[in-house]
Amino acid sequence: MALNLFSIVAGNAEVDALNALKINLGNSSDVFQSWNATNENPCQWFYITCDSENSVTRIDIQNANLSGQLVLQLGQLTNLQYLELYGNNISGIIPEDLGNLINLVSLDLYLNALTGHIPATLGNLKSLRFLRLNNNSLTGVVAGDVLLFLGLAITFVWWRRRKQQVHSSNLPAEDPEFQLSQLKRFSLRELQVATDYFSDKNVVGRGSSGTVYKGHLDGGSLVAIKRLKQGHTQVGMRQFQAEVELVSMAVHRNLLRLRGFCMTSTERLLVYPFMVNGSVTSCLSERPESQAPLDWGVRKQIAVGAARGVAYLHSHCDPKIIHCDLKAADILLDEEFEAVVGDFGLAKQMDFKDTHVTTAVCGTVGHLAPEYLSTGRASEKTDVFSYGIMLLELVTGQKAVDLARLANDDDVMMLDWVEGILKDNKLATLADSDLDVVRMLEGEGLAEKIEDWRKKKMSCEELKHTHHPIVNWIILDSTSRILPDELSGPR
Repeated sequence: MALNLFSIVAGNAEVDALNALKINLGNSSDVFQSWNATNENPCQWFYITCDSENSVTRIDIQNANLSGQLVLQLGQLTNLQYLELYGNNISGIIPEDLGNLINLVSLDLYLNALTGHIPATLGNLKSLRFLRLNNNSLTGVVAGDVLLFLGLAITFVWWRRRKQQVHSSNLPAEDPEFQLSQLKRFSLRELQVATDYFSDKNVVGRGSSGTVYKGHLDGGSLVAIKRLKQGHTQVGMRQFQAEVELVSMAVHRNLLRLRGFCMTSTERLLVYPFMVNGSVTSCLSERPESQAPLDWGVRKQIAVGAARGVAYLHSHCDPKIIHCDLKAADILLDEEFEAVVGDFGLAKQMDFKDTHVTTAVCGTVGHLAPEYLSTGRASEKTDVFSYGIMLLELVTGQKAVDLARLANDDDVMMLDWVEGILKDNKLATLADSDLDVVRMLEGEGLAEKIEDWRKKKMSCEELKHTHHPIVNWIILDSTSRILPDELSGPR
């Protein structure tokens, strides 16, 4: 009864399937503790992995002492790629409905108590690369032969498909209007090897247009490879052409340099240098505890570098370029924390004689200028507005949009939050608590500075009694060397 009620409330086939699995295997409350019927998003449950579209791609519960049986509803998880349930005590048969999981890459039910025949429907799993069903009680010696046959067949099919894909994918797309001979054209094979076939472990960022992977090229150099989303051919192609053409045209030390690209009948990829210090966003809000916070000198350097990059787009490119989606996540930092502006997928070109370009409103909430939101007119001013939001993020350490501020009855949007602080005349609270000047004012290191100043003053007083003609403007430092003092006195 609880399952039926939950199905009506959620109306989600994937949630229904997972909840059915929980009921059948849920004798261990610890394992399924987070699988809460009140939480309709399974992507937040333990042992579940989802893709960027919030579809379930992985169930991974091993050696958890689960007992019970598998459920037919698993066949509803059509985007599932990994079903890893080995090392449990699961009994009953293998549901034939698992043959519906056409995207399944790995099926591992090793070391359970499964019985019955191996379903012939597993032969439908054309994407399957790994199958492990041994150490169960599957029917006969025949079961072992079937397993061996299936394993060999799956390996052969996968090898044939991979060979065909590599061959066809490395063929250049037929697009005579898109020629960029000045850039290196990578083969898909090169970029697949560089990212371990676009492994999730190499993902360094995800966006609306695609995923960015960390990659090692054959020569040893480290790169960032942006893989545009598949399935949106026209949109993806437009974004791809825009980014390649604009970035290859705009060359400046504070703009992300494009190293090359890959375009096949199925893939659109861009290759950039890898920025070892990530983005402004990651350095402000996602840095590990072992990493020191950005001091004011570095933040000022970032602000100036980003400003130079944007100014170059607006004033030195012909036609000029409007970024249209400038934000802290797009300001990347090299090994010296030099800022480079990246992500030109939404950028637009504009003649110098024009005051604006009208386009469909797109970009990141919290960074878009009000006039752009209301009219769709983008110009240098809309980029300057977005740059101002980025400056506030740098100074405050806060996000442009942050639901966590609701806990303090503060505004979610950065501008509203700042406006409220100014209205309450609490300007000092804007500064990021990680800034060095804030820590000093709060007492960190202040006692040592005062003691140092006191010692210097005492040395100066002692010198005054020597009646030396220049004693009024010299002091002794801690090494007893005589140094000229600042004319304004000790600080």
